[in-house]
Amino acid sequence: MKVEQIYTGCLAEAAYYIESNGEAVIIDPLRETDEYVQKAKEDGAKIKYVLETHFHADFVSGHIDLAKKTGAKIVFGPMASPDYEVHLAEDGEELKVGDATIKVLHTPGHTMESTTYLLIDENGKEHGIFTGDTLFIGDVGRPDLAIKSDVTKDDLAGFLFDSLRNKIMTLPDDVIVYPAHGAGSACGKNMSKETTDTLGNQKKFNYALRADMTREEFVKEVTEGLVEPPQYFPKNAMLNKMGYESYDTVMERGMVALNPDQFESVVNSEGALMLDTRTEEEFRDGHIPNSIYVGLHGSYAVWVGTLVTDINQAIVVITDEGKEEEAITRLSRVGYDNVLGYLQGGVENWAKAGKEISGVRQVSAEEYLHLASEKELATLDVRKKSEWESQHVIGVDNFPLDFINRKMNELDKEDEYYVHCQTGYRSMVAASILMARGYQIVDVAGGYEAMVNAGMETTEYVCPSTML
Repeated sequence: MKVEQIYTGCLAEAAYYIESNGEAVIIDPLRETDEYVQKAKEDGAKIKYVLETHFHADFVSGHIDLAKKTGAKIVFGPMASPDYEVHLAEDGEELKVGDATIKVLHTPGHTMESTTYLLIDENGKEHGIFTGDTLFIGDVGRPDLAIKSDVTKDDLAGFLFDSLRNKIMTLPDDVIVYPAHGAGSACGKNMSKETTDTLGNQKKFNYALRADMTREEFVKEVTEGLVEPPQYFPKNAMLNKMGYESYDTVMERGMVALNPDQFESVVNSEGALMLDTRTEEEFRDGHIPNSIYVGLHGSYAVWVGTLVTDINQAIVVITDEGKEEEAITRLSRVGYDNVLGYLQGGVENWAKAGKEISGVRQVSAEEYLHLASEKELATLDVRKKSEWESQHVIGVDNFPLDFINRKMNELDKEDEYYVHCQTGYRSMVAASILMARGYQIVDVAGGYEAMVNAGMETTEYVCPSTML
């Protein structure tokens, strides 16, 4: 029996490949499916099932495409009711995969359809649990992401308490926990950087599995401190429930090279968003006016999903040569499928065609310190509220990038604003959005870290876990 975790760091997402005696199972696959098909081919195995732990909110699963390509059966647990053909497994049902067995454990709480899959090896030993967003390493799934649910987050938290105690914590301590996400995902609050662990260790160290915890205590701890999820979460969950366009179709439409004139025409005729995916330094030094920066080297898809409110928005991408497919694929993972092409030859080719180029005014932290000593500067710290509360430069306002679309009207286009984040990625995203809307922006190079090193006075550090 083979068990392989396929982890995608930019989404903090884990899919799983299980193979036994010529049959294979994929659990919670990403949108693009070739890797799973290839693994099975290399093992001489047939993919029998595609198991979904729930309707994912943070990415579009590849279950539908994978089933069409391989003939595998899509399996959900009880209460899922998707708008396409699946096998709705009953609680306690067993699925045979080669010489192994997968037992279905309905574990509502994160969502009502949430299901954990218990893998039993060829010798009858309970090997591991694929918990989806029910149980993470160091955390449990947040109970406020269910789509069109008539139950409250407190109700769901109560169901989660029961699922953990009655279905999961009763299993042997040496059972391996295989969650759907790790640190960096917004599906939980306090996930570990580790992506697997034994159930016994989780019983010792996961706050939500304390043996002496009452139901009321659990509900309170799991529901407090939840920040608003990214706006694309319910949209992705609905795509996973209702179905979506095939990945191959999305890529065929997006992988179209547009010369500068064609690129400009698509922007004007389709109202396409120009998405620049290069480094912040490249964007600073020269970009197409009104393009939006979200760099591929960061949490690219997550930030696009957070900031671009229309999931059907027409998009054209600007990338370094050879990065076009990656840029479009990662957008498709969060449901942004309406990419209409990419700029052939990039910004360099745009400039050669004699078209306008803009830049971002930037000052070093030392220059900022000098300017701030002479006059008061309107400065926006675009880090998350929790980061700002833990420590920030004195006199700087918090203006979280996450909510820039809501807060933008608080700014005055007659004023000049200095922006910074922790190191520079998010502030360049913010600068691009604000500049495209007509605001006067100066980026502080190196962000908060550089400002501290330059000697800027900061508030006293407060551990986030002690904040109310």
